[in-house]
Amino acid sequence: MSALEAIVRAKFHALDTPTSLVLPGGQRIGPEDARLTVHLNDMRALAHVATGQIGRFAEDYVEGRVDVDGNMRDLMASAAGLVGDDPTGGTRAGPWRWWRGLMRGSKSPGRHSVETDARQVQFHYDVSDDFYALWLDPRRVYSCAYYADAQMTLARAQEAKLDHICRKLMLREGERFLDIGAGWGGLLLWAAEHYGVRATGITLSRNQHAHVTQLIEERGLAGRVQMQLLDYRELPEDEPWDKIASIGMFEHVGAAMLPIYFGKLYRLLKPGGLLMNHGITAGGTRNAQLGAGIGDFIERYIFPGGELLHVSHVLRDMADAQLEPLDVENLRPHYARTLWAWSDGLEAQLGRAREITSEKVVRAYRLYLAGCAMAFEQGWISLQQVLAARPSGVVGEGPMRGAQSAFPFQRGYIYRP
Repeated sequence: MSALEAIVRAKFHALDTPTSLVLPGGQRIGPEDARLTVHLNDMRALAHVATGQIGRFAEDYVEGRVDVDGNMRDLMASAAGLVGDDPTGGTRAGPWRWWRGLMRGSKSPGRHSVETDARQVQFHYDVSDDFYALWLDPRRVYSCAYYADAQMTLARAQEAKLDHICRKLMLREGERFLDIGAGWGGLLLWAAEHYGVRATGITLSRNQHAHVTQLIEERGLAGRVQMQLLDYRELPEDEPWDKIASIGMFEHVGAAMLPIYFGKLYRLLKPGGLLMNHGITAGGTRNAQLGAGIGDFIERYIFPGGELLHVSHVLRDMADAQLEPLDVENLRPHYARTLWAWSDGLEAQLGRAREITSEKVVRAYRLYLAGCAMAFEQGWISLQQVLAARPSGVVGEGPMRGAQSAFPFQRGYIYRP
């Protein structure tokens, strides 16, 4: 028995989920009746298992060097047990990883030019509308749902999220509302149909732009709702919006670009107006990406150019842009449940998914959805809704003197029926 095999045997023995590993020659490590069996087609993958580099193991699976018999929940439970270092460890993981993360873009605005961001967004979102429709809800809301009631279905929880955002923003009939990174139009159309706003959405995805434009026509909303194929940096500033939402988009902005991003949102927002910034944040305060090879896997196969920051850094850059944070809500457990719902939806449609895309794409997304669900459960990443305002500069009267906004100084309005 090699040293690597001995390490793997000890690790598998300690796992809570019975797991076995079958080597290329047929030798089995672990119980015969294990609920989860990993087949190595290439011995190079053994080192990734032994060292807890689950991102590299995921790459092995996508590239066919590894096969798995078992469900995604068991696979993720075992993967979490195999991780060596804390994936949120940042600089504690060693100087080489820190330096590589720094050079990969955390201080490089050029990595997020308008042209580069468009290519990166299209790489992910233009895989296939039909593919995403297999596992998203009917509105194709591709961001964290809000399980206001534990018994909610995914579709109901997504509608609850859309309404939660609209209520936080205090949307009113006739207001001008901007949705940055509007996706397949879930929030844009919900806000127009339920709150009567005049809404504009922007996206860099050609597929999403075509889909939402068709929905606007079908629902008779032309003239009140529009979807533009546009980068946020190209939005004109001559007629600011009453309310702005950015949902599941700022992860693509890049750390070096956040001051520019929030500065742009400040100029796009009317004095006294409200901004909702909803997005994934890092679980650690110093890691530009997840360790254990996870960040590298997501960069290569899922979200090229994506960067995560801790919410404390987000709030700092927001405040530096003169936007005042009013309310912060952590939806991390909601996103874990959302992702498991997406994962279960994809698992139920694997045959159709392979017909629509390819085996490699299906394998990548199986691990991406289930792996992110596990990462949210572990607290390696989080999801924050940050409600902010552009203060009006008008000093109020009485005990609440100060720069004013539409925010009513308490949160009760969000939850009242």
